[in-house]
Amino acid sequence: MENEREREMAEFLVKNHFGQLRNIIFAVDPRLHYPFYIDFAELLDDNPLLAQQVYSKPTEYLPIFDDSAIWAQKVIFEDLRKTGNGSVKAHVHVRIDVGGSPLECPETFPSIGRVRVKHRGILLTLKGTVIRSGAVKMIEGQKIYECKVCKHRFKICPEVETRFSVIRPTNCPTESCESSRFQMVEDQQICHDYQEMKIQENAQVLGVGAIPRSILVILKDDLVDLVKAGDDIIVTGVLTAKWSSDVKDVRCDLEPVLVANHVRRTNDMKLEISIPEETIEKFHKFWSHFKDTPLRGRNAILQGICPQVFGLFTVKLAVALTLIGGVQQVDVSGTKVRGESHLLMVGDPGTGKSQFLKFAAKLSNRSVITTGLGSTSAGLTVTAVKDGGEWMLEAGALVLADGGVCCIDEFDSMRPHDRSTIHEAMEQQTISVAKAGLVTTLSTRTSVIGATNPKGQYDPDQPLSVNTTLSGPLLSRFDIVLVLLDTKNPQWDAVVSSHILAEAEQQREIQDDDLTDVWSLTMIRRYIHFVKGYFKPVLTKEAEKVISSYYQLQRRSASQNAARTTVRMLESLIRLAQAHARIMFRNEVTRLDAITAILCIESSMTTSAMVDNFGNALHSNFAENPDEEYAKQEKLIREKLNNMDDFPLITTFP
Repeated sequence: MENEREREMAEFLVKNHFGQLRNIIFAVDPRLHYPFYIDFAELLDDNPLLAQQVYSKPTEYLPIFDDSAIWAQKVIFEDLRKTGNGSVKAHVHVRIDVGGSPLECPETFPSIGRVRVKHRGILLTLKGTVIRSGAVKMIEGQKIYECKVCKHRFKICPEVETRFSVIRPTNCPTESCESSRFQMVEDQQICHDYQEMKIQENAQVLGVGAIPRSILVILKDDLVDLVKAGDDIIVTGVLTAKWSSDVKDVRCDLEPVLVANHVRRTNDMKLEISIPEETIEKFHKFWSHFKDTPLRGRNAILQGICPQVFGLFTVKLAVALTLIGGVQQVDVSGTKVRGESHLLMVGDPGTGKSQFLKFAAKLSNRSVITTGLGSTSAGLTVTAVKDGGEWMLEAGALVLADGGVCCIDEFDSMRPHDRSTIHEAMEQQTISVAKAGLVTTLSTRTSVIGATNPKGQYDPDQPLSVNTTLSGPLLSRFDIVLVLLDTKNPQWDAVVSSHILAEAEQQREIQDDDLTDVWSLTMIRRYIHFVKGYFKPVLTKEAEKVISSYYQLQRRSASQNAARTTVRMLESLIRLAQAHARIMFRNEVTRLDAITAILCIESSMTTSAMVDNFGNALHSNFAENPDEEYAKQEKLIREKLNNMDDFPLITTFP
């Protein structure tokens, strides 16, 4: 019966995967372990009965599938013998991808927190983020024993439940022989690469108050070192259990373990949002409607950001530009200039900082919210954890937010040591680790949005580093630093109070597809994702000239804000201008984008070098006629930039 099943499987492999078999035969090293990828959907179409058996009894059928791959190689090898010097490989493992098949239903693709005993023994698929990955070890795959009486040879395989230890047999399996004396055949021992990792379900798909659950995953042979901490993966395997490590005074339990058969990284897919064609068509119609007054169209989008907070136009624009970001630049030598922007909000209590953090986290597909006091450097970056006598790396908030946004509230309450650890993560977008003998680099391509209170009463005459107690190097890494001061303004207080009372009176429903009114959260999310992937803006000559002139002006007059006016400021201007071009649905950075970027940077200057009357960011409201307002600001800025000749030229030496 087994030979018949093996023949069926071998026929399927030869018929559908001739190319893969041929590549394995002509591979150079016969000692390596080779993966053989098949789609479950394809197997189901070709042989439904076999697919059903592989799903319901994977521990029995997957080893037979591996043997059939060797048999299929032998069948093909006879025909290919003349064409080259190939060989039949003994270590081939069939990897089953369940993507696009009926196994993607909730019953066989549950969340990690819903894994139960009923899932044991079937082909199970789980999705999660790798939070811990162990070192690669070597384990025994099987031992061959020989009976000293009847000379019968038989193999013993280790079990997961016993932590892969091979238990010596008690008696000979031959019926006529009852001997209990054996000897191990030394040259027949088979070993495997072995790695343990822990995956955790994504906290964003959970409800409020639910704790994200995790599960141990065992990788063997060709699957080891495929993924690292912080990666999003979909793993297919067989659920079993193993005894937890014996620690003194700790109860020994059976803990669930997934023995992986197939692992797929979804890092590139993690930011994917399904955007229907009609939605993209709506975006095009929206911008064709606002073709003559583009800034009015931009403000219509910005009003959908945190709609419960009245006004704060500058903050909403800054949040949108930070989430959209610029274009990453990589030169010939491989040096990268980050495309992600960072935003810091410094403000008095009750100015809506935390509201913006929470809304920004909702707008991003991948986000982590943490507080400064509750985060150590290990909680933000990466920590070394001892598990069963072995050191492992566990990813922190910045690594888990890779490709998204990390919101840090109460930024000032972090310890100075913890604050300094995020310098590299913010600028180089990597975290280099050397802990407990583990030396590695993890990626943190994330935007950081921080909120902090000023130290005591905010003093406009003092530089930002004194008011916030943040160091100059850290401040220079933030593209925009917004100061929100709760100054006394009777007219503003009256308008805000009436807005809050009106919101309490009527909670109107916003239509999801209606772009004429305030945009819904889903629509803004789709829009941000679409413009990030679709547009790669390039600077025009006049935009370059405006940005360059402004940067030179700031460098010449940088007495108070020396920490902010570094070369990073020039990079920030470029990033913000590119982000504004994207939000304006364009592929080129015009003078309008450059001047808007300057206005954003200006609002983060405590003692402005140009627009002294720009006002408090907290009281910045949406203009009735934004295009006219912009024309006035542009005229003012251009006048200041044209007066650069009043400053003495900086002499350069050859």
